[in-house]
Amino acid sequence: MNHQCISDNVKLGKNVKLANFINLYGCEIGDNAKVGAFVEVQKNARIGKNCKISSHTFVCEGVTIGENCFIGHGVMFINDNFPRATNSEGMLESEEDWSERFAKTRVENHVSIGSNATILGGVTIGEGAIIGAGSVVTRDVPPNEIWAGNPARRIRNIKS
Repeated sequence: MNHQCISDNVKLGKNVKLANFINLYGCEIGDNAKVGAFVEVQKNARIGKNCKISSHTFVCEGVTIGENCFIGHGVMFINDNFPRATNSEGMLESEEDWSERFAKTRVENHVSIGSNATILGGVTIGEGAIIGAGSVVTRDVPPNEIWAGNPARRIRNIKS
């Protein structure tokens, strides 16, 4: 019994490993990537090659994850920093309603993000950065730095 929901419009690279209980649609996943159980990757999201996406992670529309990245368990990416249930007419919001608030997020190559981190929309996490478990990233993280906390702050540089 296979418990995977993978749309026809998903682009999978070579040797991608997919766990059961996943939901993938309109996204791209690079060669040799591994996607854990209970992960959702939405349309227009991209995961680079050699990435590990741990269980219970949510990769929303507009997120680009570079190559050789580790994404811990339960990491949440956000693409609307000011969500609303209804529009000005009191109707449930549609994609058109929130498109003005839509924010793309970029995770560059060789980044590690700890379990239960939340990454707000519109930020860039620089190459080689490390985000501590449980952190809330609210602004850009420069390359090769360790950030942690809520809100996440610079802890130190990573020694080369």
